[in-house]
Amino acid sequence: MLACHVRNCTKDNFPLAFADVELVVKPAEENLDFLRRFLPKLDWRALVDTARSLGDTALPDDMPATWTDEQLQALHHVLLEIHVEEGKMICRGCGHVYPIQNGIPNMLLAEHEISR
Repeated sequence: MLACHVRNCTKDNFPLAFADVELVVKPAEENLDFLRRFLPKLDWRALVDTARSLGDTALPDDMPATWTDEQLQALHHVLLEIHVEEGKMICRGCGHVYPIQNGIPNMLLAEHEISR
């Protein structure tokens, strides 16, 4: 979902790369059944690459065919407990910068940047 939508940016626009981030870990109640149902919606390679760029190396390279509770707990941590509070996301394709302040990415584009 967090892809670059700048006009004519169609290559290397997902996932956005994080830079100059301030991370906060906020504990969240585990719901492993929810995660199991959510698995088919994940772009595993993008998730693993992004988690590693933020310093978390707990996820395996390939999505497991069957999941242990420990692996689901690692996934829970990456998806629901690691928060980027400040920093920026940068499109690898066009270089557009999306700032993050107070945990909220600003994905708004100027009129001349909007895809049509």
